[in-house]
Amino acid sequence: MALKPEILVIDDDESVCSAFKVILNSEGFQVSIAKDFKTAFDLIDTKSFHAIFSDIFLDRFSGIDILKEIKRRGLRSPVIMITGEPNIDNAADSLRIGAFDYLPKPIHKDTLIRVTKHAIQHKALLDERALIENELDEYRSHLEAIFMSVKEAIISVDPYMNILHYNDAFTETCSFTPAYKFGQNPMELVRNCNLKCWTTLQNSLTTGASINEYRIECDHAQRPQQIVMLNISPLKDRKENRIGSVMTIRDITRILHLEKELMGRRQSGSIVGKSKKIQGIFNLIEHLKDIETTVLITGPSGTGKELVAREIYQSGARADKPFVAVNCSALSDNLLESELFGHVKGAFTGAVADKTGRFQLANHGTIFLDEIGDISPRIQLKLLRVLETKEFERVGDSATIKMDARIITATNKDLREKVSLGEFREDLYYRLKVVEIHMPSLKERRDDIPLLVDHYISFFNNLFNKHITGIAQEVEHIFMEYDWPGNIRELLHVLEHAFVLCEESVIRVDNLPHEFKVHPIAQPYRNSTIVIKKSKLNKDDILNALEKNGWNKVKTAQALGISRPNLYQKMKNYNIVTG
Repeated sequence: MALKPEILVIDDDESVCSAFKVILNSEGFQVSIAKDFKTAFDLIDTKSFHAIFSDIFLDRFSGIDILKEIKRRGLRSPVIMITGEPNIDNAADSLRIGAFDYLPKPIHKDTLIRVTKHAIQHKALLDERALIENELDEYRSHLEAIFMSVKEAIISVDPYMNILHYNDAFTETCSFTPAYKFGQNPMELVRNCNLKCWTTLQNSLTTGASINEYRIECDHAQRPQQIVMLNISPLKDRKENRIGSVMTIRDITRILHLEKELMGRRQSGSIVGKSKKIQGIFNLIEHLKDIETTVLITGPSGTGKELVAREIYQSGARADKPFVAVNCSALSDNLLESELFGHVKGAFTGAVADKTGRFQLANHGTIFLDEIGDISPRIQLKLLRVLETKEFERVGDSATIKMDARIITATNKDLREKVSLGEFREDLYYRLKVVEIHMPSLKERRDDIPLLVDHYISFFNNLFNKHITGIAQEVEHIFMEYDWPGNIRELLHVLEHAFVLCEESVIRVDNLPHEFKVHPIAQPYRNSTIVIKKSKLNKDDILNALEKNGWNKVKTAQALGISRPNLYQKMKNYNIVTG
């Protein structure tokens, strides 16, 4: 059974109230009576009325006061003013304040019924609109929460490239200032980047085409290395008319950086070994991971000095920031200065544009300077200043640039001898070697050769899509007796050569490079067929080592002769959960 519409009549004249009640009750309405302001609002506090009739003239408060209070409270009940002394001012005031209608006394039955029904219909419309607005507000609130919680940058624009909406991730990714406003064209505001995002968005608006996974380099002044992935879709209304576009911007700089790092590690291999000297290096890396000090890595060429630098970087707090490597011996003095510190346009012949130096690119991250023993006295002096002040200037520029990067250097030269010969600054030498890590030659760590061979066989099997299981025993004897002047790099190249030629499951002497086959140490083994399988660490090996070392990852990695990241990867591959 439908509820009767509730009507409130406010009048201090009992005959008027009685007449209203009789007429409206006969039409199926439920009528409440109030003779004054207080009684009226006592009722209003307990009921929601579909319409309210109020006399303008009451004892203490007027009907206008009642109307104002109803509007102040934000009630949607239509108010109809009634009076026995009608005049234009009263009518105008009540309608201006928000009265639904104005009725003079005496009130005719038909007029009262008609106005009441119209007021009820009006109340129904107001209620429906309020419900829709509440639903819209809730929808907008949910949409806003989703919009702002998305980690990807999002911006929507109208057909004229004026901004409709954007989230916090957008302001962070694009480094916009608070001056960025809705209703403005972003291309008019951007001053620090190459506008590739915006020209792509504008082209999409013009053609109506969607753009998926489009990669661009931002070249943003504050984010010079930033690379993002764009997705752009047209916005359409219910009639499929285009009303703008929405663009998402995903910063993939870190992902690409990790992929590059991972690829570099796959190409070079991670640090592998269980010899005493390598275990000592593992310990040093573990101690250095949280200490922001300069490190000098020494040792012959091909021993894996850059791998050590990358292990230090990846183990430390700056692992999510850039790692920039520079081979100092590969460039002339002038080019190296420009490469390290950058230059401004016109600084020298050929400087056709500004260049960001490697130190600036490595800001907040780590810079690795390989072959540091080959730099000139002039570069030595500039590097010393960077180490002492964390400041430098680009070539041809007087503006000082501040830098916060961890510096790791490496050399195959004897810097102490170069200092004594006056070829290397003593003060710089001691600044660089706060901690020195010496990489032993491969012949000094022969016990690690089987592990290295095993490691590279796995690597080359993946690279060449082969299934070589190991090396012949005579090959192992050759490897163990050979002096390896090229160190690990030479071993890597020898195995790569053998993989190319090997058509069996085992690498034999005939698969080795020519200089190995004719080497005297190979002669006794030319016709041998003894095979040794590769000693791959299996799940049980790792579990046993973990248990013996109390699940201490550092000690376990050392016992197995592998690096800690290598151990974590193997645990992940074998689905070994930390105990």
